[in-house]
Amino acid sequence: MAVIVQKYGGTSVESIEKIKKIAEQIAKRKKSGNDIVVVVSAMGKTTDNLVRMAYDITIDPHKRELDVLMATGEQVSMSLLSIALNSLGIEAVSYAGHQLGIKTEGSHTKSRITDINDEKIHKDHRNGKVVIVAGFQGVNEDNEITTLGRGGSDTTAVALAAKLQAQCEIYTDVDGIYTIDPRLYPRARKLDFISYDEMLEMASSGAGVMHPRSIELAEKYKVPVLLALNTGDIPGSLIKEIDNTMENPAITGLAVNNDQAIITLNGIPHDIRVIADIFQSIANKDINIDMISQTFPVNRLVSISFTLPKADLYHALKVLDTFKDKIFTFSYDAFEDITKLSVVGLGMNTQSGVAAKVFNLLADNDIPVSIVTTSEIKISYIINPNDQRKAIEAIAKEFDL
Repeated sequence: MAVIVQKYGGTSVESIEKIKKIAEQIAKRKKSGNDIVVVVSAMGKTTDNLVRMAYDITIDPHKRELDVLMATGEQVSMSLLSIALNSLGIEAVSYAGHQLGIKTEGSHTKSRITDINDEKIHKDHRNGKVVIVAGFQGVNEDNEITTLGRGGSDTTAVALAAKLQAQCEIYTDVDGIYTIDPRLYPRARKLDFISYDEMLEMASSGAGVMHPRSIELAEKYKVPVLLALNTGDIPGSLIKEIDNTMENPAITGLAVNNDQAIITLNGIPHDIRVIADIFQSIANKDINIDMISQTFPVNRLVSISFTLPKADLYHALKVLDTFKDKIFTFSYDAFEDITKLSVVGLGMNTQSGVAAKVFNLLADNDIPVSIVTTSEIKISYIINPNDQRKAIEAIAKEFDL
């Protein structure tokens, strides 16, 4: 009997009507002879509303209490789905992360799954039950409730699939993975397949269809992941290892991220120990730095620009303020109004000139670039948001996206 792990996102469970429809779909899969684990997100904008309430109280809510608050959202949707399934005559049982033994480590609001106790799942499956799990949450070594960061329900689903050696199906409000977000470029093509590496670069660059950590886990444990529309009646996109059934164009997709900010540090002594101290202090606050650019030293001073999530900007600036008294030449500028464009494709490994072609496209359209970073299969550019539409149109047309 096959074990299937399904995940339904917030838009899929945003109303009682949708929960009932999902219950009917799950009931059909169960009756066909499958053992099923379902991971659910909070209903609709529940998590956003909970976070907003916390920030209405203070600009810096206590992270432990924020996790306790946010973890309640998934518990509502998991219990409602269980009620819906039981009403259809399908035995189901729901579990919060701590009840199921989803172990985590790391800081509050950004923890990582370390292990899952699957004994309850196997016992419930032997008794013919569908197991419903609250995504996005777990419990750490101090028995504290923690959350995995936004999109963490994807990570919960892939981790469960890896533990159970099951197939993983992610159901959401889109019918697959596109070369570009169709909301930004309606003529984007849907991909039948995409490699783990390409999907990881797309996700970490702002493509919001899946959480980057979930792709890391899928690749590590070789879990193929199907991403499809929550109605279950349209073929989706499969994330898997690269093979000869997959195309190898120079660029597979274009990711757009408008949720980052940029900080430029000025008057930094050209001393690696000083620079290391600054970035270590930021890292100590669990702030993830993305793109970094450093100027050539002039008068033994350098400028360094880097990007980070907008949500972490306040805490990063608080850290940087502590260096104003330590380095008399030090100052900084911060900007939230930026767009990061990332072109991604395994074909970059074998095809030269991709960076030059994109630079020429941007130049032809009078689009200035602030920072550029590259990897083997990705090139990222920081541009002005006002130029975003022009850039997407030009790149999509040139690379047939």
